Amino acid sequence: MLKPWTPFEWIVALRFLREGRLQTLFILSGVAIGVGVIVFMSAVLAGMQSNFIRRVLSAQAHIQLLPPQDVSRPLRQAASAPGTVVVDAIVQAPRQRVKSIDQWQAVAAQIRAMPQVLVVSPAAAGSALVTRGSASRSVSLAGILPAQYYRIVNLEDKLLRGHARLAATDILVGAELASDLGVSVGDKLHLATANGAAATLTIIGIFDLGNRGANERSTFVALHTAQSLLGLPGGVTSLDVTVRDVYAAETIAQRITATTGVDAQSWIKTSAQFFTAISAQTTANTAIRFFVGLSVAFGIASVLVVAVVQKSREIGILRAMGISQGQILRVFLLQGGLLGFGGSLAGCGIGALALILWQRYARNADGTPLFPLVFDPKLFLSALLLATLTGLIAAFAPALRAARLNPVEAIRG
Repeated sequence: MLKPWTPFEWIVALRFLREGRLQTLFILSGVAIGVGVIVFMSAVLAGMQSNFIRRVLSAQAHIQLLPPQDVSRPLRQAASAPGTVVVDAIVQAPRQRVKSIDQWQAVAAQIRAMPQVLVVSPAAAGSALVTRGSASRSVSLAGILPAQYYRIVNLEDKLLRGHARLAATDILVGAELASDLGVSVGDKLHLATANGAAATLTIIGIFDLGNRGANERSTFVALHTAQSLLGLPGGVTSLDVTVRDVYAAETIAQRITATTGVDAQSWIKTSAQFFTAISAQTTANTAIRFFVGLSVAFGIASVLVVAVVQKSREIGILRAMGISQGQILRVFLLQGGLLGFGGSLAGCGIGALALILWQRYARNADGTPLFPLVFDPKLFLSALLLATLTGLIAAFAPALRAARLNPVEAIRG
């Protein structure tokens, strides 16, 4: 029951909607289905993207700072005298040596001062040969500071056996490497590097990075142990960085390079194909929302155009009674907004129900969810506002037509 103080436009808009119950029901259903599709697809694609990002970036840094590569320069230049035959020196690319980042402590302090940066972790990495009896494998040796590195790659969560508290004589190895060498936690491994340094280390943990190739070649030791084996006393070969916004990593990397002069490579650059796939998903999600919103707008507009034709006599009578064009305009704008708002409310409920069913029944072979879905209130609020705004915009043309009707012609029909 409408209260006596209800504005005139609301009274007429609600009465028109009630009189065309079937039309109102159909358009509300259409808006609800459209908003439900937008909510469901947006949440699923966002969950899928987050899952991909988490899987890829949980095993690597967002940005990595590396020392500059060695380059060759000719020792003599060509003569410029006319008619002189000059034989240029043959310049070959030099062998790349394991070397440290100059003044890496100062560089790390500069990066930590940036508000977008979360963690900066030094690492000393190189190649080594591990042997166990008659078996040997070439591996990638990484020396880390566990307290900092585990905030970037949480090896403790990736352990299959053992623990990750690295001491000077400890080593962590991948699952495939341990299987190939036939070793387990507590066994000894002999490591040797190209510069002749060697050490016997104890396996304290076996991890799984989710990638067979990485598990076959990756090993982790304490930072000072790697520095000793690689001939880098006090030096590091890279600085691993994580940032607050993973999609801004390339911009931050360029800023780091400009500030420090050290080559900074973001995951967006090193995993360009993966980033392209993520961007394509975002574009597809935007396209889906646009075309669904467009169909909702045309649905509301078509219903209101029909309503204007059907209610032209009533509109003419109202105009003859002294109702202004602005009031008639607001009547039909209110109808569009109410259709969009009511349909979006139902659509948010449909989308939430679909997400609950998806999370419950869409499972992996082992019974775990395909990927976690987050019920973001911002998604539902934005869908609600978008549908309401779409209803208002879609109602503008029919409302303008209704407001411009000539009262005499409208009453005559």
